[in-house]
Amino acid sequence: MNAANPTPDQEVGAGELASGHLPAPNATAASLLGFLHDGPQSGWELTAAVQNQLGGFWSISRSQVHRELKRLADSDLVETGEIGVRDSLPYRITPTGRDAFAAWVSNGPESATIRLPLLLFVSLGRHLDPDVLASILREQRAHQAALVREYSAARRQLEATDVDQFRLATIDFGIRTARTTVKWIDELIQKFEQIQP
Repeated sequence: MNAANPTPDQEVGAGELASGHLPAPNATAASLLGFLHDGPQSGWELTAAVQNQLGGFWSISRSQVHRELKRLADSDLVETGEIGVRDSLPYRITPTGRDAFAAWVSNGPESATIRLPLLLFVSLGRHLDPDVLASILREQRAHQAALVREYSAARRQLEATDVDQFRLATIDFGIRTARTTVKWIDELIQKFEQIQP
């Protein structure tokens, strides 16, 4: 077993603690450990924090959060606090959880797999009715332009608070990605219009 590069079945989502070795959390579990560095949070609060801070860049459902928190607790990477308002159960990261998070971070991010349905439609565009493809592109352009406005507004709100530069950098990525996508779609629409009979 290679502890530095565990196979997916060796990773914890959270998994078993090997004797003397820290489990390697999967990306979802590790993201929760990262957010718990900010202090104890319930599953609902963690889901909201991920959605508020990462939005469209990192998807996570409430059921995933609760499943991962249970596994993390079973692996002693987090511990529960006292039940609070509306039966919320706060979780806090343990020293072992901090070590597991640090070990996960030391390996760097995994290769990203980009799964964008728009690219599939464009790739298969030769098989689509040109009017259908044009409509899809206009709809996606409007969506991306709305994201630029949404992310820009969120950035202005964050700047008015005592937010760290890391969160601003994340939202800047969203703004730039959406702007680039709008420009790319505009270029595609122009190209397609030129080749239409």
